[in-house]
Formats: sequence, C-alpha cells, structure tokens
Amino acid sequence: MTGAKPDSSNDAPPGARELLLETASTIMREGDIVDISLSELSLRSGLNSALVKYYFGNKAGLLRALLDRDMADIVKSVDALMAKDMDPEARLRRHIGAMVDCYFNTPYLNRLLMRLVRESDEEEAKRIADSYLMPLHMAYNRLIKDGVKQGVFRNINPQLFYFTATGAADRFFSARLVLKHCFDTDTLTEELRDAYRAHCIDFIMAGILVPK
Repeated sequence: MTGAKPDSSNDAPPGARELLLETASTIMREGDIVDISLSELSLRSGLNSALVKYYFGNKAGLLRALLDRDMADIVKSVDALMAKDMDPEARLRRHIGAMVDCYFNTPYLNRLLMRLVRESDEEEAKRIADSYLMPLHMAYNRLIKDGVKQGVFRNINPQLFYFTATGAADRFFSARLVLKHCFDTDTLTEELRDAYRAHCIDFIMAGILVPK
C-alpha cells in the first residue's frame, strides 16, 4: 500500500509496528536472507511503507528493532533458565535444545547480529554487545563454572564454548543452499529440527562432560 506519510500513530492500524517486524522476520526466514525490500514488506504486510520511517526512522532502524525484539527474548529466556533450580547438566541440555529451536524459528538472527555490529557506529555496536552478548557470556561463564565445581563439566573456556555451541546451532539453519545442493532439500521441517536438536545436545554434551 502506498500513500501519504502518516502524521501520527492515529494514522496507523492497531498493531502496525509489530506486524511490520513480524513480516520482516517472515521475509528473511523464508528467503534465507538478512535484508528486506520495503516494497515487499508493504505488499506482504498490507501496510503503508511510510510506516517504516514513522516507527523506525529507516530500514536500518527496522532491522535494529527486529534484532532487539528477537535478542531480548533470548536474554529473558536464558535469565529464566538460570533462575531455575536445576543441575548444570540438565540446564545446559535444556539451553542447547532451546538454541536449536531459536535458530529454527529465526535462522537469520546470528547473521543479522553480526551485520549490525559490523555496520553500526561504535556506540550502537557497544549497545548491542552490552545488551545481548555480555549477558549471554556471563550466563555461560556461570553455568560452566557451576558444572566444573560439581565435577560434571571439564574446565573449558566459556567464551570458546559459546562460539562452539552457537555456531553449531546456527549453522545448520543458515545453510539451506547446502541442504538444497548436497542433500536435495531446502525445507527446514519440524522433523529435521527435532533430529538436529537431539544431535546437537548429544554431540556438544559429549565434549563438555567429564568422562565417566
């Protein structure tokens, strides 16, 4: 839809901001990309493309808002997991499974994060790191220390483990072209997600658990 620039939130339908974000997420998820066309966003959302400027300033602002939405949910879920009364092994198994589910739902997320950190000015890059990366690093640090203290985890570097676990969970769902050309499928089904979740949990836990 096209038309005059909205002058206030009264000119936008209820939930327009959230619909723009969800439509952008769908476009990137279905296209296996980390960018959007404003014309496609307008067509698929049924909203005036001028609302992007109204709510977010520009397309870059929309992408930042999408990152904030998705990453804030991750930080909240990790905080909630760390607050549960669970032993370190069970907690880590739960977290790895949740990571796989996250990247199945938002396969663009890690690539979008890296893009915005790379393309943002120093202040914005630091905001992203302080808001989302540092809390996750601190959670990993605590989780692994707890496991080492209880004698169930090997004494490994939490920072390196973060990259290992995140890379394993993310890479599979951001490589649809590899699936298409090597395995004759580019459809990320729930069955494929479930199989990869179980694989990741078993594979990663085997590397951190103290051998029995």
